[in-house]
Amino acid sequence: MVQNDEALEINLDLLKERREQAAIREARSKAKMEKYYNSKVRNTSFKLGDLVYRNNDVSHAKDSGKLSPK
Repeated sequence: MVQNDEALEINLDLLKERREQAAIREARSKAKMEKYYNSKVRNTSFKLGDLVYRNNDVSHAKDSGKLSPK
């Protein structure tokens, strides 16, 4: 009975460590994905009076049900 309790305590300690390791891996993976995504983004800045392309398809759309664009 005592050995069983000790084994359970050891497993609980190991569980905490594994959760911490999983959180570290998750943070590292998210940072890697963020770095990849941000490397593909081009910064653009617009000033007042700049001409920009605007897609007006949504404003001329017909109501075709609940899945239609707003």
